[in-house]
Amino acid sequence: MTGLDSWYAYMKSHDRAALRDLLHPDAMFESPVVHSPQRGRDITFKYLSSAEKVLGGPGFTYVGEWKNERGAVLEFKTMIDGIEINGVDIISFDSEGRITHFKVMVRPLKAINMLHRLMADQLAAAQP
Repeated sequence: MTGLDSWYAYMKSHDRAALRDLLHPDAMFESPVVHSPQRGRDITFKYLSSAEKVLGGPGFTYVGEWKNERGAVLEFKTMIDGIEINGVDIISFDSEGRITHFKVMVRPLKAINMLHRLMADQLAAAQP
């Protein structure tokens, strides 16, 4: 199973343990609403699992895929509170199929603003 196959399996199963296993210890996450990259498995896990809760509802679908041997760009769309969200996940994998870099880009601006609020709420709820 490739890293991309594992990512799709996680998005289908929502298995948080599988997500954690998929992340390289030095994984980096780049958010459309946070200025600096977030480094490390724990913070990347926190952002990705929170984003899956916010975005990954029944309307979420990948509508495009461009890939090479070490990564992929996955275009997605979903609808939240009447706002259509369009974006891309840019994912890099190491030779063992673990995610080393995950960047999310989103449009339009009103979707980014809404996601900023929803992600802040979700991340705050995830605090111990």
